[in-house]
Amino acid sequence: MPGQFETGAGGKSAMPSDTNATYGFLLDTYETETLKTLTIWSAFPDESMDFRPAPKSRTVLEQIEHQIQSEGGWMVKMLGIDVGDFNPEEKTKRAYIRKYKNDAARRLEILRSKPDGWWQETAAFFDVFRPRAWIFTRRLTHSTHHRGQLIVYLRLLGARVPSVYGPTADTDGKVIYGF
Repeated sequence: MPGQFETGAGGKSAMPSDTNATYGFLLDTYETETLKTLTIWSAFPDESMDFRPAPKSRTVLEQIEHQIQSEGGWMVKMLGIDVGDFNPEEKTKRAYIRKYKNDAARRLEILRSKPDGWWQETAAFFDVFRPRAWIFTRRLTHSTHHRGQLIVYLRLLGARVPSVYGPTADTDGKVIYGF
């Protein structure tokens, strides 16, 4: 969809959620959290993809790949949202960004079509059952956790950190989502 994952004046989504839906706020959150993730991935210099801050840590590219695998797996196994293979054709930052952006847009479109009752139904969350709204919220926080790890990687690399929830030390008190 043209314009999806773009923001207009005041940071408002170009694709507002159905205001009658009880769970529309979750989809608005997913849309903006996806933007934030893509922003952080884009902030990494191409030559830093093999950076590993500690022996037990993932590289930048492994972190990005984990996000794609984890989110894609949760969406299929726990929520039944299948947009096909979530692996890009090549393992490059640019390919992962393009694939994640496209898959997230397709997921969002499918999720926006779900009625309130679907969100209230339970589904398997590993070895227990939880309402889909709970599982989706947990997915959002899990993604935020991995994005936070990558923000630390940016700092360790001496790279500038763009805005996520507000200004950073690198944005001079302004909200800047890309440099």
